[in-house]
Amino acid sequence: MPKSAFSRLKYYHRAAYSTILTGILTALTAVASRAQVAAIVPYSVTTFATAPAGLSAPDSVTFSATNVFIGYGNGGAPDGSGGAMSNVVEYDFKGNLIKKFTIVGHNDGLRFNPSTNELWALQNEDGNANLSIINLRTGRQTIYQLGTGPHGGGYDDIDFNNRAIYLSASAPTINPNTAPAIVALKLIGKKVVLTGILNGDASATNVTTGDTETLNLQDPDSMIVDPLGELVMTSQGDGELIIVKQPGLNCQTSFVVPLTSAAGGSTVGDTQLDDTVFATQSAGELLVADKGLNTVYKITAPYFAASAYSAVSVFETPSAPDPIESFVGQTNLTTGFVTPIVNGMSDPGGMAFIPSGLDLAKFIKGSAQIPEVCPSN
Repeated sequence: MPKSAFSRLKYYHRAAYSTILTGILTALTAVASRAQVAAIVPYSVTTFATAPAGLSAPDSVTFSATNVFIGYGNGGAPDGSGGAMSNVVEYDFKGNLIKKFTIVGHNDGLRFNPSTNELWALQNEDGNANLSIINLRTGRQTIYQLGTGPHGGGYDDIDFNNRAIYLSASAPTINPNTAPAIVALKLIGKKVVLTGILNGDASATNVTTGDTETLNLQDPDSMIVDPLGELVMTSQGDGELIIVKQPGLNCQTSFVVPLTSAAGGSTVGDTQLDDTVFATQSAGELLVADKGLNTVYKITAPYFAASAYSAVSVFETPSAPDPIESFVGQTNLTTGFVTPIVNGMSDPGGMAFIPSGLDLAKFIKGSAQIPEVCPSN
């Protein structure tokens, strides 16, 4: 064999060995990372699904009566620049992949609409936002351009209740934030109409002190309708939850819950939440997507108390670039204190509580039809 050919052969062997070794080390690192994820008794945690080949950064989680939907942002830019592309993956309740949808932009909000049996996906939470409404039977997408709002950012999360549609207005570029932080959306033909529900500088009652304070919401993010029909929104970087009672009615009132934890101490802003969900039945399972570990986990317990559960990251200071600890926690909305139930997470984000032992289709429709009326005088 010529020397040059032999040299090339040795090079290819070394390259192949290096590739194999890199793959082994990557796999071992992933296994080690997952091995750190551990539940606190009486909770248990298992893997629901791992990212399909070519996809990464699972985040938003929602579900219908028959399937679970996970949004994969794939590391795209949060303003959709650079050709960002996302995927929504449909699974059965055992975590088996059913179907994949490709979406233009960086997906961050995802919600099943029980009144139309469609999937609503928000893209580009930092600006140039769009809304894709996906027909789950045909896969056809209808795209609405939301653009960059008066707050200077995009839109992050979607909620439905009583024919109202609410969006959180994320990534504001103004300080103080005097623009709407929560908006109501109406689609009139191809036209999008957004109406402010809560401004970033609204007045709210602090649940831990009873005092009225002026908000300055610098990081509106995930939002959900709670079992009482209230909007519960994370202002992530501020370390706060915002609760809006009777949203959009003339009796609307707002509350702010400053968040703390043992790891973050008593400094508000060190303990930051992504998604918060509510366990509404004693039997069920919590799904949580971890963007850093490329895994969606399933959390179970012998009995779920009626409570809020959150994806949590704790920082040494509110402006620190990386968390010192991340976990799934049970959130006390009276004190703002978050207690871990699953430790060792990397970057937990999207969550959903799926109850068991009931008519799930009826439950999902009912959770978007919670009566909201002003109290009588």
